[in-house]
Amino acid sequence: MNQNLLKSLLSLIVFAGALSAYAQEEQDLDTEVVNIVKPYTPSISDAFKIKATPQLDDSVNVAKKQVTYGIFSVPVASTFTPAKGKAANVKKARPVKLFDNYVTLAFGTYSSALAEFYSNYQIDRNQNFGIYLDHNSSQGNIEDVELEDKFYDTSLNLNYTSRDRDFTWRGDLDFQHQLYNWYGLEDPSLFSAEDLNNIEPRQQYYTAAVGANFEMEDSFFDGGQVKLRYFGDATSSTELRAFATPQLELPIAGELIQTKLVIDYVQGEFDRNYFNSQGINYGFLNAGLNPSLVILRDDLTVNLGIAAFVSYDIELQNTNFNLYPRITGSYRVAGEYFIAYAGLEGELRQNSYYDVVQENPFVSPILLIQPTDQAYDAYVGIKGKVSNEVSYNLRGSYTSENDRRLFKNNPRFTPADASEGYQYGNSFGLVYDDLKTTSIFGELNVDVNANFKVRINGTYYSYSTDQQEEAWNLPDLEAALFADYQISEHWFAGANLFFVGERPDQRSTSSPTVTPFPVDVTLDSYFDINAHAGYRFNDQLSAFARVNNVLGNNYQRWVNFPVQGIQAMAGATYKFDF
Repeated sequence: MNQNLLKSLLSLIVFAGALSAYAQEEQDLDTEVVNIVKPYTPSISDAFKIKATPQLDDSVNVAKKQVTYGIFSVPVASTFTPAKGKAANVKKARPVKLFDNYVTLAFGTYSSALAEFYSNYQIDRNQNFGIYLDHNSSQGNIEDVELEDKFYDTSLNLNYTSRDRDFTWRGDLDFQHQLYNWYGLEDPSLFSAEDLNNIEPRQQYYTAAVGANFEMEDSFFDGGQVKLRYFGDATSSTELRAFATPQLELPIAGELIQTKLVIDYVQGEFDRNYFNSQGINYGFLNAGLNPSLVILRDDLTVNLGIAAFVSYDIELQNTNFNLYPRITGSYRVAGEYFIAYAGLEGELRQNSYYDVVQENPFVSPILLIQPTDQAYDAYVGIKGKVSNEVSYNLRGSYTSENDRRLFKNNPRFTPADASEGYQYGNSFGLVYDDLKTTSIFGELNVDVNANFKVRINGTYYSYSTDQQEEAWNLPDLEAALFADYQISEHWFAGANLFFVGERPDQRSTSSPTVTPFPVDVTLDSYFDINAHAGYRFNDQLSAFARVNNVLGNNYQRWVNFPVQGIQAMAGATYKFDF
């Protein structure tokens, strides 16, 4: 097969060569001469040009009018002579140096002492650890007081904070030790020297608590707080309280829905009651839900909410359901200068042994603890500013409370019947009553200048009780004035003035077998002036002096309990970094 293909190719080549030789022999070309007569000269022919402004043959065509104008020039003499500009010198404020630690130490009359220590350790840019120690004490020596009257209050706080982009939380560990004495005897002359020596007035309180606060960004969970606290005293009274308050925030249909949850648990016991019989136990679990709608419309802000609470009495095994209004609103009538506001709010307020002691440390360790039902607090007011230096706030309110707790002086036992240091009319108990309160509040803030600021406020009260004869130990008038003056770069001073009106109470003599016979008493109003001044040597060291109760009045904050006279204290504060 390959040989036949080779033969065919050779035959095709021979045939193509013969055909080529034949064509060259038969078609020979002769030479010819070509004469050029004239060279080619191209030219441009005439073209028809369209006119830029065509002639219009129209009946509505109107000829243009000729416009003439002129400039009327009048010379004006100028007296303005420009001067060279010069840049003004700007005095730069020296940035304030911030220190992570400080210590304060002061001593004064009545063998009083004040000590504070704060330290903040920055672990990294998002974490820090802090320590705060606070101590305040006095050895007493109040005029005409026969019993021991010293006190001290020491607290320690350890905290840790973590900050992320969307989540921040802080944890706290707290400890507190307080010592007070039931020194308030009605008339020391009623007791012999031996009886006075047999009275043991000392009371001590112990607190330990752990808690945390949370804040979140870009989340329906806005934040909240949780806390667990133990509280006890030297007479074997104990209390445990735990509460949590998470908050949710949801935008719905262009509006903001906020919801606050409340879980509050308290349980405690007192070793005995006032007549040395069986002890007192108490326990309550309150759970609440508070949804609210926030409406923002230009100058109008309205918060429409409602609060529902369920309260369970652990000892009596009773359950109560309470519903409260939570409605507030404000309207800017004239911007920041005149703002009208109003509200109607209620709440279930959990009372505790710890809260009672912080308000009145001279209570007996035999108390009736129960929640207070604030049915509503209706108020209306105006606030704003007269100028950039003067602002004001005026409010009137009417409050209705069920089971409002009131402090009342305990009956006085004879030395033969008394066996505890608080049974000599020198302690206070709690009574509860339905209370309605009408109040008028006013406040004025004045910034005289950048270095001198004054704030004054006052509140008038009118009470109506249901079962009690009076609203015990509640004043009819309260007023206060606060002033701070930065005298110079180094010197500073300030003053606080307090006025508290008359308060009603009762004294009574009793025994475990005799019914008390009460006698109404009225505590006089009092005026307390406190002043302070100081000198800053530099950014780190400053010295200060304080004078409390400048007028030296031995007024009674509580019946039978006079306060110290004029008190002076001097000390220093030092800031530093490790």
